[in-house]
Amino acid sequence: MQSGMKKEISYPEPYAPLEKVNFPIWDEAGLEVYFKREDLSHPFISGNKWRKLKYHLLDALEKKHTHLLTFGGAYSNHILATAAAGAKLGFKTKGIIRGELVSNPVLNLAQLFGMELEFISRENYRNKESFYLVENYPNTSIIPEGGAGELGEKGAGEVLNEIDDSFDFIMCSVGTGSTFSGLLKQAVALNKQYELQGFAIIKNGEYLGDSFEKCGYQNYRYITESHGGGYAKTSDELLRFIQEFSSKTGILCDQVYEAKMIHHFSKLVQSGYYPKGSKIAILHNGGLSGMLSLLVK
Repeated sequence: MQSGMKKEISYPEPYAPLEKVNFPIWDEAGLEVYFKREDLSHPFISGNKWRKLKYHLLDALEKKHTHLLTFGGAYSNHILATAAAGAKLGFKTKGIIRGELVSNPVLNLAQLFGMELEFISRENYRNKESFYLVENYPNTSIIPEGGAGELGEKGAGEVLNEIDDSFDFIMCSVGTGSTFSGLLKQAVALNKQYELQGFAIIKNGEYLGDSFEKCGYQNYRYITESHGGGYAKTSDELLRFIQEFSSKTGILCDQVYEAKMIHHFSKLVQSGYYPKGSKIAILHNGGLSGMLSLLVK
């Protein structure tokens, strides 16, 4: 074990209160909307990143590994979260970054936390599992992109333990699908009845539907029209919505994940989808470091 490595994880419960949020569109529709403020859990290991990394980190400690290796894009919240978590818990970290060599605030922060970065071509990245095999990296836990997999889903689903049964709808944004899968599986385990909603932020995300169906929870809706043009695609309409929402609520939401969900949710509200008096919990899963890309010219 690396010198200074903690024998047990010091893993605080995330500070993520349920906060009632008033926004004119929602108020006019007679909805009671709360945000699960996962974005407040940590400045860099934010939101569902804390939760999805939890059991990956516990597994690494149990195996007495000293290194973490993971994958992501140039503005990956997961890359930054893994770097910060590794520094916090005494791991050496390495991030495999998709695409050409670049420098940006997110990657610079990851390096400040001690992460070694390796850039690989997009073609090789698509086949990364063939290049980065466990047997070639002794004493290393290889964490899937985004903290995905069964361990990530287990951690992500635990947020439902902190939300009571008074809610009619609980919703989150959907990228790789691991958070939503975790919610669906935990809802089965807890025998919940509310409707779970997932808002896709990737184009052509219909392929994830089969995996959600296999989770066994029947009362859910996967909304694929919320991607706003595709992953990390940003429109003037979306940016205007972010400014309007933030200026009226005091809550920031990033343009890659959360703003797309909230924007499309608001459109559904205006269409009359949600019955008057509905009580709704929206998971704000952080991702605010992604807003740094808006500052880079």
